[in-house]
Amino acid sequence: MPTTDLPTVVIGAGPIGLAAAAHLVERGIEPLVLEAGEGAGSAVREWSHVRLFSTWAELVDPAAEKLLAPTGWITPDGATYPTGGDWAARYLQPLADALGDKVRFGARVTGVSRLGRDRVVDAGREDQPFTVHVTNADGIEERLTARAVIDASGTWSTPSPIGGDGLPALGERTASDRISYRVPDLKDPAVRARYESKRTAVIGSGASAFTALAHLADLAKDSPNTHVVWVLRRGIGGSTFGGGEADQLPARGALGLAAKAAVDDGYADAVTGFRTTTVEQSGHQLVLVAEDGRRLAPVDEAIVLTGFRPDLSFLAELRLGLDERLQAPVELAPLIDPNVHSCGTVYPHGVNQLSHPEKDIYLVGMKSYGRAPTFLAMTGYEQVRSVAAALAGDQEAAERVELTLPDTGVCGGAGLFDEPDATKTEGAGGGCCAAPSTLQIGVRAPATSGGC
Repeated sequence: MPTTDLPTVVIGAGPIGLAAAAHLVERGIEPLVLEAGEGAGSAVREWSHVRLFSTWAELVDPAAEKLLAPTGWITPDGATYPTGGDWAARYLQPLADALGDKVRFGARVTGVSRLGRDRVVDAGREDQPFTVHVTNADGIEERLTARAVIDASGTWSTPSPIGGDGLPALGERTASDRISYRVPDLKDPAVRARYESKRTAVIGSGASAFTALAHLADLAKDSPNTHVVWVLRRGIGGSTFGGGEADQLPARGALGLAAKAAVDDGYADAVTGFRTTTVEQSGHQLVLVAEDGRRLAPVDEAIVLTGFRPDLSFLAELRLGLDERLQAPVELAPLIDPNVHSCGTVYPHGVNQLSHPEKDIYLVGMKSYGRAPTFLAMTGYEQVRSVAAALAGDQEAAERVELTLPDTGVCGGAGLFDEPDATKTEGAGGGCCAAPSTLQIGVRAPATSGGC
C-alpha cells in the first residue's frame, strides 16, 4: 500500500487529539485516534471538578464544531466557564462519537518507529511508513502502519516530583500514601475528610497550586483547624500571583487573586526559596527538608503541583529535535522558555516550529510544551490546524497565523529561578526578594510558621 493511502495515527483522544482528527477529516486525510483510556478526554475526566479559566468559546475547535453540527450538537454558551467534567461530557465525548470508528479506546501506544528502520538507519528511511505498536485493553499486542503520527498524548500521566532537582526527594516514594499530585476534589466526602482539620503542604506556584490553595482556604473557613503551608521554590515577586486584573483571561487572573487572598487572610503560610531534597516521616506526619537544611514543621498531607513532563519513552526510535532543557521542539522552545521570561503570551505557531528531523512526526498540545507551563487549548487547536494543512500539502495555510493569544498581564523577569541577591522590583514579573526565607502572610495565621 502506498504510504499516502495509510491513515495518520493520532495518539490521544483528548481535546487536541480529537481536534487534530477533525482537521484531518476536513482535509480529506483518514485519521486513526488511539486512546489508552475508556472514553474521550480520559485525563480531563480526572480533574472533572476543576473549572477552566477559558470560556467555552475558547475551548471548542472550529473544525470540530463543523463536524458536530450535523449531529444536532448544541453549542454551549460561549461566555461561560465549564469544568473539566463539562468539557469531557458536552464536547469531547460527542466529538469522539461523531468521529465514530476513527477513534479506538483501550489502545495504548507502546512504541513508534519506521518500518524496518531503527533510529540508526538512514537508507530509505523517509520512504518507509511509521509502525505503531499498540497494546489493547485485552492485553493483545498489534502493529499498525501510518503515513504520519501526531502525538497528542499530553503530560498528565507524568507529574513532576517534589524534589527541587527534578528527581523524587528522598523518602517521597515511601510516603506516597500521604502525597497527592492532583488538585483535590473537596466535594468528595472521602477527599474532604483527608484534608479537613489537617495541616497540608502545597508545593508549586502555577495555576494548579492556586486552585488547591483557594479550595483549601474555603475548607478552612468551615474547619478552622485546617491550614496550608504553601511551599515555593522561588521568592515572592510581582508575578507570583499572575496578572490579576491585567490578565486578558479574567478567570485566570481571578484565580491568582484567590490564591493571594488565601495567604492574605491567613489560611496559608508562604515558605519561599525552599527546594525540597528529603521527605522524612515523623509518626503519622511528614517533614520536608530543603537543600539548605531548613526543615518545615510536620504536615499531615502534601499536594505536589510542580508541573508535568512528557513521556518520550515510546518515541525512542524516532529522530526528534528537542530542546535540551524543556524537552520541547527546538524551534518552539525559545517562545515558551520560562528561564528567559515569565510572560504567558506565546506567539501563535504551527508546523514550522513543531517539525523534527524525522519527517511527519509531530508532538502537539501540552506534550509539545515539554516541561513548560501556560499552555492554552486554543494554542493546540492552532497547532493541529497547521499540521493538518501541511500533511495535505497546503503549505501556505500551514504557515498562516490564524490566532491571537490573550496576554497574561505578566511579562519580564526570571521565570523559574530567583537569584538570592536579586532585587525585588514592584510589578516586575519574576522579580525576587532577598535571601530565601520563610514568610507568614496574613493576620489570621497561627503564631508559629512552618520555617525553622
